[in-house]
Amino acid sequence: MMVIGFLAAVSLIRRLSRNITPDPQLITNGALYSLIGGVVGARLFYVIHYFEHFKENPASVFAIWQGGLELLGGVILAITIIDLYLWYHKLSIRRYNDILAIGLMLALALGRIGCFLNGCCFGKPTELPWAVRFPYNSFAYNSQINADLERNRPEPQLKLPQEEYISYIDKDGNWHPKIYDDLTEQQKIEVTTGKYRCLPVHPTQLYTSASAAGLCLVLYFFWRRSQKPGGKILIQPGCTFSLMFIIYGTFRFFIEFLRDDNPFEFDGLTISQIIGIAMIILGAVLIVIFQRIEPKTPTS
Repeated sequence: MMVIGFLAAVSLIRRLSRNITPDPQLITNGALYSLIGGVVGARLFYVIHYFEHFKENPASVFAIWQGGLELLGGVILAITIIDLYLWYHKLSIRRYNDILAIGLMLALALGRIGCFLNGCCFGKPTELPWAVRFPYNSFAYNSQINADLERNRPEPQLKLPQEEYISYIDKDGNWHPKIYDDLTEQQKIEVTTGKYRCLPVHPTQLYTSASAAGLCLVLYFFWRRSQKPGGKILIQPGCTFSLMFIIYGTFRFFIEFLRDDNPFEFDGLTISQIIGIAMIILGAVLIVIFQRIEPKTPTS
């Protein structure tokens, strides 16, 4: 889904920038650089955030196929790389960033579906009719059957006989975690349809996907408005890009109240909420700056 989102975003960006770019291939090349930077940034942000998990096996830092990417870290490095690329080729940074914001939200809308399929970025338990249940041994399930002091949860949300369902000891006395196939037939019934199945949770991944799709449309129409003559407010290059920070930062701040995966970092807030606040402030500051600056050079 990340690849599909990337290809869809590149296609959209190429189409929207056809009137301001001397060579569409420059957009494709820049997108490839930003993709690499995005993956590196997302992994680096995750490793920094959960550094204690990598102390015993530092080589696992590179095992991205085992999971562990954080979107915001990828976005930060990807935008940095694409802006350096635009500056190097003397292209209009602000105008391209406006279009990049639209493509970025499209990529996010598709990429978050991958999070749903993977089971990461899960939400809190809820009884809402659209709540979803993830399978045994999923991220959500493992979170629910354990206490989580980093989220101020001293007791598991789902009481489970861990010795029977979670692990076993072989004949040599070695401990091994259980997978679904290690369970008895009765245990399989209990964890799929019985009293030990995963509690229903908010599909926060799909909330984010839907909101990103809506934001993609909002930014597109806002950008189209800025291309037409007339009007004085928020029409300068860079304002669409700045608006993305404000709206997405606000959404990310509030969606964290429904998510149940990120640890609390400061005063009951997650790192994503802190970054969300920073995004809102940055977007507001950039809008004020860009609104006062007339585009005079190709790299404006």
